[in-house]
Amino acid sequence: MIKNKTILIVDDEAFMRKNIIDLLSSRECHTIEAEDGREAVDRVREHKPDIILLDINLPRMDGLTALKEIKKIMPDLPIIVFTAYGTSERAIQAMKAGAYDYLEKPFELDEFLLIIERALEFSELLDEVRELRNKVSSIPDNDDTQIIGASPQMKEIFKLIGRVAPSDATVLIQGESGTGKEMIADAIQRHSLRKHRPYIKINCGGFAESILESEIFGHEKGSFTGAIARRQGKFELADGGTIFLDEINSMPPSLQVRLLRVLQQKSFYRVGGEEPVHVDVRIIAATNRDVEMEVKEGRLREDLFYRLNVIRINLPPLVERKEDIPLLIKHFLQKFSPDKNLVVPYKEMEKLLMYSWPGNVRELENTIHSAIVMARENVITIDDLPIFAKGMQVNQALEEHLKRGIPLKKILANIEKDLIISALKNNNWNQTETARYLQIHRRFLYSKIREYKISVNQPRNSINDES
Repeated sequence: MIKNKTILIVDDEAFMRKNIIDLLSSRECHTIEAEDGREAVDRVREHKPDIILLDINLPRMDGLTALKEIKKIMPDLPIIVFTAYGTSERAIQAMKAGAYDYLEKPFELDEFLLIIERALEFSELLDEVRELRNKVSSIPDNDDTQIIGASPQMKEIFKLIGRVAPSDATVLIQGESGTGKEMIADAIQRHSLRKHRPYIKINCGGFAESILESEIFGHEKGSFTGAIARRQGKFELADGGTIFLDEINSMPPSLQVRLLRVLQQKSFYRVGGEEPVHVDVRIIAATNRDVEMEVKEGRLREDLFYRLNVIRINLPPLVERKEDIPLLIKHFLQKFSPDKNLVVPYKEMEKLLMYSWPGNVRELENTIHSAIVMARENVITIDDLPIFAKGMQVNQALEEHLKRGIPLKKILANIEKDLIISALKNNNWNQTETARYLQIHRRFLYSKIREYKISVNQPRNSINDES
């Protein structure tokens, strides 16, 4: 933790500064020195240290005054104050002025190093919070955040987002994988009264139970092996803002109980904690499963479901809003290749509209991205979409037969005959093996061979055949 950090040591006694530098010499950190308060302020402006060890009794500018001046420059900089003349008033004044901790000389080496490490960890936590808050404020209002759709289903969802976003109501989003549940959550946050507050996302299916518990609720120092310091969880980091719990159905039952308590009481305990932590957080949850079925089969608590299901948004799969596909394709073409004038011919668009898109919008996006890379002469063709080209060719062949007036029964019979001949060839014309391969009774295979007049007197690779 201390390695590579810059530590400013402020003490008017040179031997004290040297002693501290010697103590830290094995930790591979950088140390800088100041012998009075005014010099300390200058060093902060010049070096931007990671932590300050500050004596109270200093010439020119005393430690408490220097502390207040430094806090004006770097408000979150951890400062550990120490003095040989400790009083309760000084300790209170130092902590009130923003000191991270207060030590009296002489101090124990282990305690001294532990406090430094704890202060640095706290500083990193603050950096994490700042980063998360910056992400919130930096969400751009551009095409990347727009939800594309003009279908009646999506228009209703847009209206619903507009109505629920300004409230603090809990929202449950249900939709298949790839339908854009996270984008819906983002839109709610972006249009909410909490848009400038923290917005924290967590995938409940992405962690083991113990790790997920610590991630969500935080933990106290010593609560488990490796918990060397208190750590804030996502709920604390999201205080005043919004938390997005994706794959809520994957949350273990024990954590569902704890989440229910947060919804009811707006407070929780860190792992290993004894004091409740009170928070004001809006919850948006999402699931890619049939949530009623998850409740029925016991994977989601019924009482938690009712708490989450205040506002429900059901995202339709792409196959149920195919009129949005041309809009989405246009959007992805512009997104991945804004400088090219790419064209999707009518017949190719027709093929795209015929596909079932089991991966929904995400699959369409990846397909268009791939097609752009493979496109020739600025034209997107079906040959550039290998993931379903083969299936589409079969469908086209069937359609061609029907257009030529061949009855469906005849088409299916020809397919059955071809499959049986192919299976016989693959099994070296051994009818017993072929029946087993096709998972049909051997007598049924014989009847089909007679029906389709299939010649079984074919040259074989081996002489061990029963027929």
